[in-house]
Amino acid sequence: MSDSHRAKTIAIVGAGEMGAAVGRRLRESGARAITTLKGRGAASVERVRDAMLEVIDDDDQLVAESAIILSIVPPGEAVVVAERLRRPLMRAAVKPIFVDCNAISPATVRRIADSLAPTGCGFIDAGIIGGPPRPGGKGSEPRFYASGEHAHELTSLRDFGLGFGLNLAVVDGGIGAASALKMSYAGLTKGLIAVGAAMFGAASRAGLAAELREELARSQPQLLAMLTAMIPRIYSKAYRWVSEMEQIAEFVGGDATGGKIYVGAARLYEQLAADFEQGRDTAESIAALNLFCRGELKR
Repeated sequence: MSDSHRAKTIAIVGAGEMGAAVGRRLRESGARAITTLKGRGAASVERVRDAMLEVIDDDDQLVAESAIILSIVPPGEAVVVAERLRRPLMRAAVKPIFVDCNAISPATVRRIADSLAPTGCGFIDAGIIGGPPRPGGKGSEPRFYASGEHAHELTSLRDFGLGFGLNLAVVDGGIGAASALKMSYAGLTKGLIAVGAAMFGAASRAGLAAELREELARSQPQLLAMLTAMIPRIYSKAYRWVSEMEQIAEFVGGDATGGKIYVGAARLYEQLAADFEQGRDTAESIAALNLFCRGELKR
């Protein structure tokens, strides 16, 4: 493979909604976007097909042909992916840059960076804030925050004429800085959604859901609008947010600094995920939240 062709090859490990959408955006911007479907299910296969990504399931080949590897997987899989690619990275004659884009704590991302250091690959700590990029650049776009010695090499992709097609920003502070920013942002947004779901549920069980909704409409209309719009969207994602809350708890620290808040949020999302598996309409907790969010409450 020529150096110029390899320079425009970016591998995405993780064919979830974000990973597939990022791959599509890279391809639309002129990159060669490759991925792997190892261990992935039918939904991932369909997403990759829709995004028209090139599939390479041999890890050594994937590493050898890539200039950059983007790891975009659920937080609980981040260490597993890095460990899986460690030996192929060790064997590669030309080393790609490994970019950990996962919602993990600074301590976890530093452990991953240390584990990959003997391979000789460059390493970038990245955090993605926002939803998956949409085809054609329509709608709000996610921002990639990058930190570490090699962070500037993400933005230097523009030198290859790719445009990259993604919103990029470099954060000072070394490995762990981008992840700390991501943890702080997600702790606020997803943490607030967890608090809302917990209190809507508690008010419903106490028979005071209508009164709480009326008071929020009177005194906190913006908060009510945000929570009632966001909570119904989380059920199918709750299983992914469990390990993210646990990572945020590690970042926040012990009881005195609020870490236990996020342990509780993890357990709440774990229960919502289990209830969602039961069925949206039959799970009592989800039915109560839906009634609250739709305002279909009786005194």
